[in-house]
Amino acid sequence: MLLASSSFAQAFVWTSTTEQSPWKQSKVILSKAPFIAPVLTFAGNEPIVTFKAWGTCFNELGWDAIQLVPKEQQDAIFEKLFSANGDLRFTMGRFSMNANDYARDWYSSDEVAGDFELKYFNIERDKTTLIPYIKTSQKYNPDLKFWISPWSPPSWMKINNYYSVVSNKEYNNLDPRLDYLLFEGTNQVNEDLFPKRLAVNDYFIQDPRYLKTYANYFSKFIDAYKNEGIPINMVMFQNKAWSYTPYPGCAWTPEGIVRFNAEYLAPVINQEHPDVDIYLGTINTNRFDVIDEVLSDPLMSQSIKGLGFQWEGGQILPELREKYPNYKHVQTESECGWGSFDWSAAEHTFQLINHYLGNGCEQYTFWNAILADNGVSGWGWKQNALIQVDSKNNTVTYTPEYYAVKHYTHFISPGSKIIASTNDQSKKNPVMIAKNPQGKLIVLAGNFSDTIQDLSLKLDKNYLDVQLAAHSLNTFEMK
Repeated sequence: MLLASSSFAQAFVWTSTTEQSPWKQSKVILSKAPFIAPVLTFAGNEPIVTFKAWGTCFNELGWDAIQLVPKEQQDAIFEKLFSANGDLRFTMGRFSMNANDYARDWYSSDEVAGDFELKYFNIERDKTTLIPYIKTSQKYNPDLKFWISPWSPPSWMKINNYYSVVSNKEYNNLDPRLDYLLFEGTNQVNEDLFPKRLAVNDYFIQDPRYLKTYANYFSKFIDAYKNEGIPINMVMFQNKAWSYTPYPGCAWTPEGIVRFNAEYLAPVINQEHPDVDIYLGTINTNRFDVIDEVLSDPLMSQSIKGLGFQWEGGQILPELREKYPNYKHVQTESECGWGSFDWSAAEHTFQLINHYLGNGCEQYTFWNAILADNGVSGWGWKQNALIQVDSKNNTVTYTPEYYAVKHYTHFISPGSKIIASTNDQSKKNPVMIAKNPQGKLIVLAGNFSDTIQDLSLKLDKNYLDVQLAAHSLNTFEMK
């Protein structure tokens, strides 16, 4: 419902989505006086950040899901995800070096124990899954850029000689007697932080020969993908170093993180791939003291260009950004929920994007763009995706979360300035103001309450005054 007078000529196109009625458009005319006190103001503000890229992850189970539908539908999906004129307009991709939890099963590019020369390194498995997935996407956007991180090193490079961190009799074959390596009898627990207990051992073997080989492994992986026409321009040393998982993972201590990144990975990448940036990530812990210990080491500022955040790591993003303003900041994995594929997942993702962009992240990476059925991984975790495939009927559903993402990615293109945001101040009514490269204002606003909510924003000398429907996602684009 429009509350403003139509006497002022500046118009916005209002796109609104509710669970029952997605992507409905109408016109809004700015008013000369606010209906209520404005929650945000645009008046030539210095931007929070210049936004660079939206992206998604390429995983084996996503490739399997998309193969379930007819070719015509596959083409339509890739068009919507990656075309410059599509719905989501992704310009960036992430994929895993070695298997992750959404691979079909565990593998790495070199499982030959003791192969310090990497004589048997290869990406033959990737050529059957990830590379076809990526190359199909490149047909719709030849300029896609990519970044990588491992979930686990090759199993023989780890102290437990296994891809996971902890045992699970249902989902892996790790000897449970080795689980003691994680905490070594320490009992310090903090229920308010994640993880509640910190690993005391690096699960990557801290021998120079292993560390050097692993740095070379990163370099060979970048070269191998470059030869396939897939450019990698950013690496992170480890996905979720603070998740002690029954699926592929690797625990690290602050000392091990500094040692590998500063003394091994950075020298190799800087020499052999000077166009590839190293970021510290992915940070998925809210233990500020741990990340501060890593970043306070003077070697790190010489080794990394930025920080990557996901899950609990997003909670300490504002504090780290304030203390370390010279780093770039990116979001690395949107939260995937528990396979609900429902409206609450859409609201959660809409608010997350507001939080990360409002706190200075210049890139945002979504997790699985597409999964089949209930989105379960080979290790038993059901997760959401933007597109859901019914494997029995070979049908496709664009989920509520898909529309939450589209409300941002369809309008905030690379080069847009993020001007103002409610970020953490409101998880029920997140609001953001941005300016696209053409100089047009974009407003994002969510109402996650059960009642209609009034909204007023001051845009220079005039006001955007509207009523937001209960449980709605909204974008306003200046015309």
